[in-house]
Amino acid sequence: MKSRSTGTAESRQKVAKATQKTRARTAARRGTRAAAPGPASASPPPPGEGKRGERGYLGYLLRQAQAASRLTLERALGELGITVPQFVVLTMLKAYPGLSGAELARVALLTPQTVGVIIGNLERDDAIQKMAHPAHGRRLQWNLTPRGLTLLEQCRKHAMALERRLAEGLAPKDERVIRKWLARTAVSLQRNG
Repeated sequence: MKSRSTGTAESRQKVAKATQKTRARTAARRGTRAAAPGPASASPPPPGEGKRGERGYLGYLLRQAQAASRLTLERALGELGITVPQFVVLTMLKAYPGLSGAELARVALLTPQTVGVIIGNLERDDAIQKMAHPAHGRRLQWNLTPRGLTLLEQCRKHAMALERRLAEGLAPKDERVIRKWLARTAVSLQRNG
């Protein structure tokens, strides 16, 4: 007669083998390798390889590229004491002077709460100033100050260096196609939510 501990150990081994076979069958259907059991699993490939490369999902590849782009810009703007969201707000106010906080949130793709904090910090640093709306006195409009314009120009030097790196190696025609696709994708996904 088997001891109880031996029966339990055998049972665990059977379950482990069955689990391993199931993982192997699933991996074979997906065209991937089954993960090795235990702690010695393979590390993910670097960006640009495997599923993090051209065979990856478009959504993931967009996120990966955006994260790398943002990190590069964060590091550069950090030298000026500016964050990427602050740079975006300054950029939008240069392009569309007189926006309200809610309008800034929409065009900067940020939450109203985040924009509220950014506005407070930029106003404290004398980069932006508020004005009452000419027709709606209670509504506040935001504009760049001379200091804000100077700061924005310093930030733009870093941003344009990143833009050049992003477009490096692209033919003008390819860049136009990519820009059109990105803009169309944003419109389509927002519309169809």
